[in-house]
Formats: sequence, C-alpha cells, structure tokens
Amino acid sequence: MSIVFTRPRARRATAPGTVGGRPGARLADIRPGTSCRIVDIDHRVEPAAARRLMDLGFVPGVTVTVLRKAPLGDPVVLQVADYEVALRRTQTSGILVAS
Repeated sequence: MSIVFTRPRARRATAPGTVGGRPGARLADIRPGTSCRIVDIDHRVEPAAARRLMDLGFVPGVTVTVLRKAPLGDPVVLQVADYEVALRRTQTSGILVAS
C-alpha cells in the first residue's frame, strides 16, 4: 500500500535534537521494544529520500515500534502499520519522533 500526496509538504527548519522547537528524539536513538510517534522528517533529508520514507508509511502521526537493531546498530528493524521494515541508521536519523 502506497500513500500518495498531491503536494509535498513545506520543509520546516528543525534545530538538531528538537521536534517543533521542543527537545525531541530521532528514530535512530530509540531503543528496541519502544514505540513512538513520528512527528516530522528532518529538513536535511534529501527530498527523494523523504518521499521514499513517506511512501513506506513513515508519515507524521504514525506510531512506529523499534523491534531490533543489528549488533552495531545498523540496520534497524521497525514495525510500522502491520508490517516490518529494515532501514539504515542514516535513514532513521532523519525521522523525528516523540514518545
């Protein structure tokens, strides 16, 4: 299932370590077994990569669970909706989350 957006969202500037101007977290820093809610995609993520993440279901408001991480932390297996996705740490570091 793919989510189609007719217009890309405007990219907001987000200071490192903040979500909407408040302290926040990146999906890459969440421990296995923890669920969190996606707040935004970092403005520094390439537009094509941001679009791909959104197509995979990583959109604001969605709950994601970190299932497991490889021994060196890369890749990360996540549950989004009813399926599992493996992403690299560089990809998950561009996803801003809140608990």
